[in-house]
Amino acid sequence: MTIESHDRFTIRPTREMDVEALGLFIAPFVEQGWLLPRTQDELEGLTVDGFVAESDGRIVGFAALEIYSQKLAELRSLAVATDHQGRGIGRSLVVACVELAKQRHIFEVIAITSSEEFFQRCGFDFTLPGEKKAVFLQTRETY
Repeated sequence: MTIESHDRFTIRPTREMDVEALGLFIAPFVEQGWLLPRTQDELEGLTVDGFVAESDGRIVGFAALEIYSQKLAELRSLAVATDHQGRGIGRSLVVACVELAKQRHIFEVIAITSSEEFFQRCGFDFTLPGEKKAVFLQTRETY
C-alpha cells in the first residue's frame, strides 16, 4: 500500500522484508552519530509502525513511530539519504508518522533531535499547550 507518491519518491509502510535493507540504509547515519545503533530485533520492531521513502526502487528515507501508550508516541530514526535531502522526503515521512498517530488516537508525539528547526517547520514545538515540556537526564556518556 502506497501512502503518498511524488514525482521522484514514494512513501509506503515498512515491511518485514525491509529489515536488512534498512540496517544497511541507517548504517552511515549511525556511524556519523546521527542515529542510535539498532539491533535486528529493534529494526523489526520499528517496521511495525514505520515508513520508507523509495526512489527508483531504492530506500532513500526512513522514519518510524514507536507507540508507548495512548498518550505518547515517539518519532524515531528519521533519516534521508544525503543525495535526496531537500526534496520533501523527511517532511513526508514525518507527516506519515503523525497521521498514523492520529489514526491510532495517540495524544502526543515527541521527537528527540539535533535538528529542531526541521521539526518546528513540521509543526513540533518545545512546549505543549499548558506549558508541558520534555526534560531529560543522560545516565552515561556513550551509547
